[in-house]
Amino acid sequence: MLIVVSGPSGSGKSTILRHVFKDIRRLRFSVSHTTRARRPSEQDGREYHFVAKEEFKRMIARDKFLEWAEVHGRLYGTSKAEVAAKGRGGDVVLDIDVQGARQVRDRRPDAVFVFIMPPRAGELRRRLKERSEDAPEAVRRRLRNAKTEVREVGLFDYVVLNDKLDRAVLELEAVIFSLRCRTENRMAELKPILASFA
Repeated sequence: MLIVVSGPSGSGKSTILRHVFKDIRRLRFSVSHTTRARRPSEQDGREYHFVAKEEFKRMIARDKFLEWAEVHGRLYGTSKAEVAAKGRGGDVVLDIDVQGARQVRDRRPDAVFVFIMPPRAGELRRRLKERSEDAPEAVRRRLRNAKTEVREVGLFDYVVLNDKLDRAVLELEAVIFSLRCRTENRMAELKPILASFA
């Protein structure tokens, strides 16, 4: 199963997902590629694969991405190989921007889309400023982009309101557990049980 988690920068996607990954097994994070500079708290290959713009463009030319976009003046993309890494097992989670989510919807209609909504614009502004990992102009650009991104919420299957972290984590976990309980997602597990009734 492919689960796409999106929302404005600062909405809490990464924080919520950190908690979800601790709580839910058989779930793996698809590490995106980016041309932006690594933040002090980040590690290459964990949050992102940090690459030069020229390398990213070569990957585009070779059709290596499931989705890619220019966001906040930097390139971001999800490699097809990262999503398809069968040997790693589990359901795959993408933490991507709204532009990327649109592209994935076109290419992978089987994916499930979850939007992380901040409680209000002022709270998003506070979170971005307190993060202290972006220059003031970058914060302003992220806030401008958020105005457009929140209007895209109707394109998503589920919405998690991140006004209280504990509740937001539970909401996303509830989405994942309910998806895993869909009949079509449990058929391999159900076949031997059904056979026992033959």
